[in-house]
Amino acid sequence: MKSPMKQYEVLQRASLFLQKNNCEPKIAEILLQHHLSMDQAKFLTNMRETIPEDILLKFKTDVKQHVTTKVPVQHLVGYEYFYGRKFTVNKHTLIPRPETEELVQLAIDQIRSEKLSRAKIVDVGTGSGVIAITLALELSQAKVYGTDISRKALQVAEMNAEQLGAEVHFRHGNFLQPFLMSKQKVEIIISNPPYISYKEKSELSVTVKEHDPEIALFAKKDGLAAYETIVAQAKEVLNHRGMLLFEIGHKQGEAVSSIVSDYFPKAHVRILQDMNQLDRIVFAQM
Repeated sequence: MKSPMKQYEVLQRASLFLQKNNCEPKIAEILLQHHLSMDQAKFLTNMRETIPEDILLKFKTDVKQHVTTKVPVQHLVGYEYFYGRKFTVNKHTLIPRPETEELVQLAIDQIRSEKLSRAKIVDVGTGSGVIAITLALELSQAKVYGTDISRKALQVAEMNAEQLGAEVHFRHGNFLQPFLMSKQKVEIIISNPPYISYKEKSELSVTVKEHDPEIALFAKKDGLAAYETIVAQAKEVLNHRGMLLFEIGHKQGEAVSSIVSDYFPKAHVRILQDMNQLDRIVFAQM
């Protein structure tokens, strides 16, 4: 009978297996910590403890599934952290990225500096709800909305809002359509819309193009179609002293700025870079 394996042994073997199969070795640590239900500190101090056979089996199954199908580790564990909070994610929603935290941080800073703490904010294409929920929790006096064309994505967003105790008003519809229909006005429109050109699909990793929802990734007109629609709709929805904040592809700064300026000629439009010094945000003040 084989003796039980210690945590560090399991981790080493799995990391090496992932590396040999051109996968990120760090995934072994994420999966093992998840299956052991340990925080980082306990996980590190328990390295010489043995792992129960049932947990080892589940862990090995997930590692093999990732190698075989390239399914994102976030889909295997069912969550991802954003702005320090744990959000449920699945195949119906995009996995939140650190760059989007920078978009949210800019929105928070601008809203506070402009003393717009009671502003009405809409997160367009909310997905798992990370932007809307974070803004609602960080700006407790604001009224926050989230829209999405995918009902399944909205179910995930509503679940996240309930789990995190955030008051967000979710609306089903294409971009700002629910606000056009209700004739509601808002002060801030924020969005991380689909912005990848269909021509770039072949360049994406298997993990992205086969496991992220296509509707949240790709847009026509070289990835600019969603911006054109949202900005056109914003003419009817945004208050005269409002703000627009977009996450963009790193080559889209000038194009998205031009779209905003065409519809809002008097707006002050800026392109801001992310932590990697790549164009990542278009910010417009009316």
